[in-house]
Amino acid sequence: MPGSIAFGRFDDSFSLASFRAYIAEFISTLIFVFAGVGSVIAYTKVSGGAPLDPSGLIAVAICHGFGLFVAVAIGANISGGHVNPAVTFGLALGGQITILTGIFYWVAQLLGAIVGAFLVQFCTGVATPTHGLSGVGAFEGVVMEIIVTFGLVYTVYATAADPKKGSLGTIWVYWAGPLIGGGLAGVVYRYLYMCDDHSPVAGNDY
Repeated sequence: MPGSIAFGRFDDSFSLASFRAYIAEFISTLIFVFAGVGSVIAYTKVSGGAPLDPSGLIAVAICHGFGLFVAVAIGANISGGHVNPAVTFGLALGGQITILTGIFYWVAQLLGAIVGAFLVQFCTGVATPTHGLSGVGAFEGVVMEIIVTFGLVYTVYATAADPKKGSLGTIWVYWAGPLIGGGLAGVVYRYLYMCDDHSPVAGNDY
């Protein structure tokens, strides 16, 4: 029952409805990664390989916002439109889905992300870009990830999982939210973290 953690049953996790949900998560995550990574590569090509400036970062953030909007919208009525494994994990711990189904969601999401990144590389001939922040240690990075992921999953509960949620009613909310959130993320991240010491992560740092 919703509200309590349940492992789930194999017959339920292998039902036709469950497979449809897994496919929906695969497609949604593929689209999000393709759009997000593709926006970074597109900017790199358009700018001739120049570093991200504030306007470019905002454009990339908005592309991610629109990509997430589309990914969630197309999967919402089938799988719930989780897209992010952290969302699935939070919903499983909150009893909204079973642990077993959540594991299969993870598999679908990870496969979708891998295929999305591969398709971007295949279409553009550019490897998936990776970046890091010098001066930010592992502990600070973990704390930052905890805060932003908490905000993400908390928002999912407040707007989708909670049966007492209010009715949004108007479509403008789904346009304004990604645009404002994407723009703010670009501005805040650029001026707080991407200073002169920002540099790509070297291959031997993995």
